[in-house]
Amino acid sequence: MSQNPNNHGNPGIPFDPKLLEIPPILEPAVKEREKVLELSRSALVTGNHRAAWLLKAITCIDLTTLAGDDTEVNVHRLCIKALNPLHPEIVNELGLDLKITCGAVCVYPARVEDAVKALREANSNLPVASVATGFPAGQTALPIRLAEIKYAVAAGAKEIDVVINRRHAIVHEWDKLYDELVQMRAACGPKVHLKTILAVGELSSFTEVYQASMVAMMAGSDFIKTSTGKEAVNATIPVGLVMCRAIQDYYKLTGVRVGLKPAGGIRVAKDAINWLVLVKEELGKAWLCPELFRIGASGLLSDIEKELYAYVFGKSPEPNSFPVA
Repeated sequence: MSQNPNNHGNPGIPFDPKLLEIPPILEPAVKEREKVLELSRSALVTGNHRAAWLLKAITCIDLTTLAGDDTEVNVHRLCIKALNPLHPEIVNELGLDLKITCGAVCVYPARVEDAVKALREANSNLPVASVATGFPAGQTALPIRLAEIKYAVAAGAKEIDVVINRRHAIVHEWDKLYDELVQMRAACGPKVHLKTILAVGELSSFTEVYQASMVAMMAGSDFIKTSTGKEAVNATIPVGLVMCRAIQDYYKLTGVRVGLKPAGGIRVAKDAINWLVLVKEELGKAWLCPELFRIGASGLLSDIEKELYAYVFGKSPEPNSFPVA
């Protein structure tokens, strides 16, 4: 079995199948906890409190474009929007002293150089994240998946979002999944974050979601991520709850904080607040920062910006009044 060479934020631990031997996670219990979280969210729906949480959400967005027709132009536009996520009128009205940016931009490997160039020209060190390993299916040969990671890192990516081989999870060959992820961790190198996409919509149970989360963390993942955004079911609060519990257990075991990244279907401001509440209630305030919490999204920022405009001006913005990310 591969040895984990990572000396980044999460060094990983040797594969331990005993950590996967858990009682089945029952859906009614997860749903009951979700109801409790819904009550917590009720206090965050209006006024200054809501505005503050939406500003926090912006700082945690991986502003993403993963389209087949991506070009240098739209990647450049994405980067500029990530650096200037709010219209100047909103910023001035809110009286913000600190410059708010998104957490990162996320693109395909072939567009990493474009993103790095755009951010360099803007004198920004905002990280560029790249999907890799045969995203979204992950059904290419392992050497090709590893080569894609190395390509993206060489192009300047500081974060790599890899997708797991779902076959290993579905048939419960967890040691094989661990070995592949350790090799992916090594391909990233010691200075690049590894964010592991579990494709939860293609796993059959909450128990498998927990097990896949734990294997990813044992292998040295700095973040675990719900979805590619291409599955039939993507980021949901119940799945996020299970992943948070796995993160919590790993932290108790190792003292290492692993990040959470929901992605797929998170499009409106309410969704962002739901996820922020989940993280605060399950993991604590320490996780409410871009270093440990990200939201993978493309359209979410526009909805947050519109809501903040309505908050400060008391009316909805005119159509097409904001730059498109």
